[in-house]
Amino acid sequence: MEKVLKILKDGNIAFSTDENVAARSTFKVGGIAVLTVYPKNADELIAAIKALDASGVKLEVIGNASNTLFGFDVYRGALIFTAGMSEIECNGENIYAGAGVSLGTLSRMAADRGLSGMEFAYGIPGFVGGSVYMNSGAYGSEMAAVVEYSDAYDRESGERVRIYDHEFGYRRSIYEENKNLICLGASFKLAEGDSEKIKAQMAQNMASRKEKQPLEYPSAGSYFKRPVGNFAGKLIEDAGLKGMRVGGAEVSAKHAGFIVNRGGATAEDILALEEKIKEIIMSRFGVELEREVRLIK
Repeated sequence: MEKVLKILKDGNIAFSTDENVAARSTFKVGGIAVLTVYPKNADELIAAIKALDASGVKLEVIGNASNTLFGFDVYRGALIFTAGMSEIECNGENIYAGAGVSLGTLSRMAADRGLSGMEFAYGIPGFVGGSVYMNSGAYGSEMAAVVEYSDAYDRESGERVRIYDHEFGYRRSIYEENKNLICLGASFKLAEGDSEKIKAQMAQNMASRKEKQPLEYPSAGSYFKRPVGNFAGKLIEDAGLKGMRVGGAEVSAKHAGFIVNRGGATAEDILALEEKIKEIIMSRFGVELEREVRLIK
C-alpha cells in the first residue's frame, strides 16, 4: 500500500485513508475504507487503478453510490469515487459526459440546448458511469436508447477502448458482465426538440418522483429488480409488507419497492430485511426476487 500512496502523491491524485464512507452513500450506511481515491479525470483514474492492480490491492469504482450498499465494517482495499470526472461538452446533437457527471447535470444541459432524449433520467440520482453500467431507466426509457458509445479502461489489456455494443439488457450491460472494463465516460446521441416542452416533461417526471417515492429517507432507490411479468413493489405491497422493519431498515410505507433507512440502519439490518422479503414473496407468490442494489463487502 505504501507504494500505491507514493504514486498517488507523486501524481497529485487526491486520496484519504481510513475514511468512514457512510456519508458518501445515499443509504447513509457504511464503514471504514482503508483507502479512498478521488480522481479528477480519466488519466488519474487509470493511474490509480494501474497502481492498485500492480500492488494486488482490491478496488471498486464508485459513482454517486446511489445504487450501492456498503456492507462492510472495514473495506481492506480502495474505493475510487468518480465525482471529480465531470467533463461534459455538447457537439450538435451529441453530448459527451465523463463518468462522474450526474444525470441531473446531463439532463439539464440537454434541455437547455433543446435536445430531447434525457428527460427520463432527470431525477435519477446516479452518475454517467454507474448509469451506463446498470442501464438505468425510468418512464419508459433507459440508457440503451441514448448511449452512442462509451470509453473504458480495460484492466486486462491495460488499454483504453471505445465500446459501441454494450450488450444492454434490463439493468445490465457489458460492464456488469466484464469486471475488467471501467467506464470513463459516454457519448449520448439525442434529438432536436423544443426546450420548453423538454423542461416541462422533466418537471412532470420530478413531481411524480416526489409524489410516489420516499425521497425523505435515505435509500438506494428500487431495491429489487423487476421480476418477469410483474413488479417487485406490487408483490411486496400485496404481501402486506409495507412498514416491515429490521432495526433501522424499513420497507417504505410510501413505495414498497424501496427499503429505507429510518435512522441508524446498518448493512446487516438491510440485508436481513431483504432476506425476509425474499422468503415471504417466494412463499406467497413463488417469485424469486433479485437485488438490484450493488453490494460491496
